[in-house]
Formats: sequence, C-alpha cells, structure tokens
Amino acid sequence: MTKRDGLEGYYLEDLEVGMEGSYAKTVTETDIILFAGVSGDSNPVHLNDEFAKTTMFEGRIAHGMLSAGFISTVLGTRLPGPGTIYLSQNLQFRAPVRIGDTVTAKVTVREIIAAKKRIVLDTTCTVGDRVVISGEATVMVPARGTAS
Repeated sequence: MTKRDGLEGYYLEDLEVGMEGSYAKTVTETDIILFAGVSGDSNPVHLNDEFAKTTMFEGRIAHGMLSAGFISTVLGTRLPGPGTIYLSQNLQFRAPVRIGDTVTAKVTVREIIAAKKRIVLDTTCTVGDRVVISGEATVMVPARGTAS
C-alpha cells in the first residue's frame, strides 16, 4: 500500500492476482431509510413491515443496492483504493439482508490488464457464512507517474 495525495491505496504496479480487500457494516433502520430517500426506492418491502410480512421474505429487507454499495466502498477506499474508477459490475442477489445483519463486502483481484490499467475482481457480500451477493467488477486503476 502506498500513499497518494495523503490517501492510502494501491497503484496498478502494486497489485497481484489474489489480493483481497474488505469492508463490514451492520445495516440499521436509519441506513435503509436514508438509502430510500437518496435513491428514491420506496418499495414497501424495505419500509413497511406490515406489507413486507406478506411477501416471500416474511419481513422487511434492506435494498440490494445498499449492500452492493459496500463493494464500491472497498474498491474506492481499500483495494485498489482512491483514484479507482468503476467501469462495470455484475451482481447476483442470492439472499436477503435484514436490519441488524452485518454485511461484509470482499473483493479479490482475479486478473490484471496492465496495458489498459484495468483489473477484474471477484466481488462478494456475505452475512456470516451466507453469500448474499456475488459478482464481478472491472475497474481502472492509477499507475505510477500518471493521473489515471
């Protein structure tokens, strides 16, 4: 890990296949309400307990994209870190996240495409041992001596 403009992160040249980064967050009622407000997603399965009890989830669940956002946190703050530019992400939502669950987002470098300053990462979010989201991201990473 190196410092770039006072922030810790990795340059493209520092990365190796298999490197991992993670971030964990316990989802709260406030997180769900704030995410609904910011995103405009007011689906009652996230906000209305009476409605949510009538669904296949039998209660309220967090927005899938709230948990997916934790992947972005890892990419932009841990691995590779500041200066990383998201290019693509695919996601498979495998299980619901509920208020009080601690979601751990993890990224693992799978491929380095040095000529394009890109890396491909496996991405997962888990609650305990249960995978709630899996996918793949492609990002652009700053190289030494270049702005991007």
